[in-house]
Amino acid sequence: MTALRGLALLLLFQAAGEGLTLALRLPFPGPVVGLVLLLIGLQATWIREPVKAAADVLLAHLSLLFVPVGVGVITHLDLMARYGPQLLEAIVVSTWLGMAVTALVLKSLLRRGSGDEASGDA
Repeated sequence: MTALRGLALLLLFQAAGEGLTLALRLPFPGPVVGLVLLLIGLQATWIREPVKAAADVLLAHLSLLFVPVGVGVITHLDLMARYGPQLLEAIVVSTWLGMAVTALVLKSLLRRGSGDEASGDA
């Protein structure tokens, strides 16, 4: 029951993000705004616990979420043959770009974290 409540909360945050994006005409996708709202909401235990239970269930069945993608690829093999190299290039470049940005953010956060500890000891 907790996982179901968590899934409802996840959908609620996504809907809230969509609503805010439409109401305020934000240049961001609604689910991204909902994710930021969820990040803020996770500070509360009554949100964190059900969302954790829902995340555990979703992660346990993560492989099932790839079935529709696999069926789509098989269904559109002609498009894969035509645009496959461009798709592969886009996937590789975006993956490397995402990894590089993540590494830079982590490096910045680690540098900031070690600076806070040094100034706190003095």
